Parts: sequence; structure tokens; C-alpha cells
Amino acid sequence: MRNQKKNIAGGNWMGGWIVFSLFAFVFPSCAQKEKNIAHQEVSLTHQEQHRPQYHFTPQAMWMNDPNGMVYYQGEYHLFYQHYPDSTVWGPMHWGHAISKDLVHWEYYPIALYPDSLGYIFSGSAVVDWDNTSGFGSADAPPLVAIFTHRHLGNKKRGFESQSLAYSIDKGRSWVKYEGNPVLVDENSLGFRDPKVFWHEETKKWVMVISAEDQVKLFSSENLIDWTLESEFGRNLGAHGGVWECPDLFELVVEGSDETKWVMLVSIGSGGPNGGSATQYFVGDFDGTSFIPVESGINWLDYGKDNYAGVTWYNHPDNLRVYVGWMSNWQYANVVPTHPWRSAMTIPRQLRLQYSNNQYKLVSAPIAELKNLRGDSRKIPSQIIATGHDVLVEDQGLSQAEYIFEFDGQANQGALTADSLVIEWSNRLGEKLELGYSIVNNQFYINRARAGAVGFSDEFPVVQHAPLNNRGDLKVHVFMDWSSIEVFVNDGALAMTSLVFPNEPFDRLRIFTVQGEVEMKGAEIWGLKAIWSNEVRD
Repeated sequence: MRNQKKNIAGGNWMGGWIVFSLFAFVFPSCAQKEKNIAHQEVSLTHQEQHRPQYHFTPQAMWMNDPNGMVYYQGEYHLFYQHYPDSTVWGPMHWGHAISKDLVHWEYYPIALYPDSLGYIFSGSAVVDWDNTSGFGSADAPPLVAIFTHRHLGNKKRGFESQSLAYSIDKGRSWVKYEGNPVLVDENSLGFRDPKVFWHEETKKWVMVISAEDQVKLFSSENLIDWTLESEFGRNLGAHGGVWECPDLFELVVEGSDETKWVMLVSIGSGGPNGGSATQYFVGDFDGTSFIPVESGINWLDYGKDNYAGVTWYNHPDNLRVYVGWMSNWQYANVVPTHPWRSAMTIPRQLRLQYSNNQYKLVSAPIAELKNLRGDSRKIPSQIIATGHDVLVEDQGLSQAEYIFEFDGQANQGALTADSLVIEWSNRLGEKLELGYSIVNNQFYINRARAGAVGFSDEFPVVQHAPLNNRGDLKVHVFMDWSSIEVFVNDGALAMTSLVFPNEPFDRLRIFTVQGEVEMKGAEIWGLKAIWSNEVRD
């Protein structure tokens, strides 16, 4: 590796869907025919079959990894991998949206377009408070995006490099640095997805970046000149696929004064239930090297559909808030949605816990999501056993939040069943199962009979996750027509899964297999839609 230096050159219970006004949606890079098609299809608003109502989705066409997530002057910026000419992956752009609460989003014009250096792959964004880059001023610090240029033409060593763009108008417009690229690794076939942050102790910017089967760490004083500091991971963690989309941040261990650093790394294949997934490492970081404290494999989410997630930079409350791409490369290009493809997970707060001599990264829905709650429906405490199921029927069960609580005191006879099952279904007979196999210490999601599954052999599989529960059981669920996100015991276990019923679910059944369980109670909220429908200038 040689350091490449460049100089600065320049309301009712689970109510129906919200109806939105029509809008024109023009992609400057599209042919006129594509523009006309996009206009016609997007004019249908957010009412299309399977369209999530409180998850972020692009207005139309393709989306994958979240990028450039940064908070500045009251606004959360979300950029994302976007191909505006098709609903399948293609030449990458940075799409753009802004939120004031991480829940409601407004679309903005595409921020970064492909150019002579290549496609615009994933990356991050920072607030350069001290204007170390020289792109802004002391009174008006710039936002700086650090992203991968994926070079056009044949794949060869050095075909991915790192470049900069900056904004001095709160992220509304972006100027690419004239000295791009600022960092090239001529020895690598994969060198991408830079995540950059300011390291206060060393007074330097740090970049963690994927490099084939490991990550590399660089430092810089100005975001332009980068020096290789260390490498990590070649012989650690899961290696079923290429390493991608790393993140590195410090967290306080709950209930203590101790802090540790957490590194996220996504892998394109080899996840716990097949295909794409995200692993994490806990360790120490001194500004130069990351040293893990454990050598095992830890999964952030056991579902098949949470990938490439990273966290927001400069969160106003110093929280670590994460969002992931809700899909899997096994079938991302063929899922049955139109005229858009893909959604992001709900935003999640990440926290670090320590118990049983092990560090555990837990994730749970952010508190702001409670503002979407409408009227609630409560289910009282009762014993669930064979012939004594719980049944709820309602038209809005596919756009809802659920909290189920069960007594886990098996030694008192409260939990004696082999399995506990929560099942959603519709009049077509389509069924989605969320279950806890008590005898096998496993949670599972079974979507094999939950609607459209024939588009990929990898889709209709049962997803499993280990859970050796020794106390009460709390199951927190977010359902949004084409997805289910599950948080068990306040985020100790997370599972995210796509699901494509041909009609929304309108029936909920809770039952057991071979024995009984005491349900301490449950509550269901209908969730309001989030969309405002227009593109900002």
C-alpha cells in the first residue's frame, strides 16, 4: 500500500393507507422513455402492493446500502445506493432524504452521480467542524462525504478508490473534490465503503474500510491525505463472503463506567441463515489499531434481511442509531415489488451490555417510533394451551407494533410447552409463523407459506436464532406489510425478515404445541404512515 496524497484544488385503530398527492419524479440520468415510465408509475403514490408505510423506501427504482448518515443543524441525512433507471441494481448514485426525527422523511434530489472515475459506491459523511479540509470556513463548517468510486471497465486491482465531495449549504448541493481520488490501494481487488469519524484522543480523522477479506484503518488530519495505520480481521470472524460496509464506534458498557469499541462488518454471503448478514466485534481502539477482546462470531441480527447497516454520525444525544438495508443479495433483484425495490429497517439504538463473561451488542427500536402509535388493543393475561388459543381479527394487523409478554418461570409450571407460536394469516390461507421452540432453545421465522415465495429458492426457508431464555419472555414486533422485525427481551435477539403476502394479514393467532404458556399480557398499536410524497429542491 502506498499513501496517495492530493493537494486541495478547489388516527383510527389501524386505519387504512394514507392517500398522497401526485408528483413528477425526474432522474437527470434517465432516457426520456425511462422518465415517462417513472412518472406514470410513481404517480400511483405509496399505495402499491407490498409498499411499507412507515419504513423508508425510495420513491421508485432500485435502492440498497444506506450511506452518508450524518446529523447537522436539526436534520438527519440519509443517503443510499440508488439506480434511478431500473428496479434492479445498476450504475450507483447517492439518493438523498432528510428527516427531523428519524421517522418522517422527505425526498431530495440525487446528491451524487457517476462520473469519469466511476460509479458512486457506499461511504459516509461527517461534519468538518474545524474545517480541516478547507472546503468551508470556520463560521460555516462543511459537510464532507467520503465515498468509493467504482471504476468503469474490467475489474482489476485498484479499480475501487476513495473520493470526496462537500456541501456548504446544509447538504442541499454537493461539489466533488477536484483532486479525486484521494486514496487508492493498487494491491486490492476490493477496497470500498469507507466509514470516517473524528478520533478526539489523537486529533485525527479515522477511516475504517473494507479490503476483500479484512478491514484496513487509515488516519488523516485533513480528510485528504491518508496514512495506513493497521489491518484487522483476516483470520477472525465469519468469512463466508466478502467483507463490506464496516463501522467503528465507542459505547459505554451499561451499568458501568467502562467503554469499549464496537466494529460492524457485513458479509455478502455466509450469514447464519444463508446469504447476507452483519457481524460485530467488541474490543479496544487507540486511534491506530483495533484489538478484539473475544474471538467468536457474533451476529447483529439473525434474520435474512438486515444487511450493510451503519450508524449516524454526530447524533445530537450521542446515541448510536443504526439502520440497515432490508434485503439479501440472494434475491434482492427479484423480490416482487414495483415500481420500487427495497426498504430500510426501522432505526435502532445500539447498546452494549456485559453478562456471563461476554459483551453483547443489543438493538432496539428508537423511542421516536412511539409517535406513530394510534389506538391500542390490549390482550389480558391468560393461559395458552391446546384448545385455548388467542385469536385477534383486524384489518390493520400488517401495519402495526406488537408487544407480547410471557411468564418464563418454568419451575413454577408457567412455561411447559414444547413451542410457543405467534401466527399471522389472511383469508387466502397465507400464514407467517414467529415461534419459540422452548425445547430446542431457538426462535424461528417461517415464511414458507406466507405469500409470494417462488421468485427464489433461497426465500421460503425457516430462519432460526439461538435463545436460551431463563426468565420472562418479551417479544416486540414491527409489521409493515412486506416485513417483520422482531426484538426479543429488549433487543438481546433481533430478527429481520421480508414477507410478501398477497393480501395484508388480518388474523392473529397465539398458540402452543404440547403444553401451556402463561401470557402475562399483550398490546397492539396501529402505526401511522409517514410519507409526505414530494421531492424537495
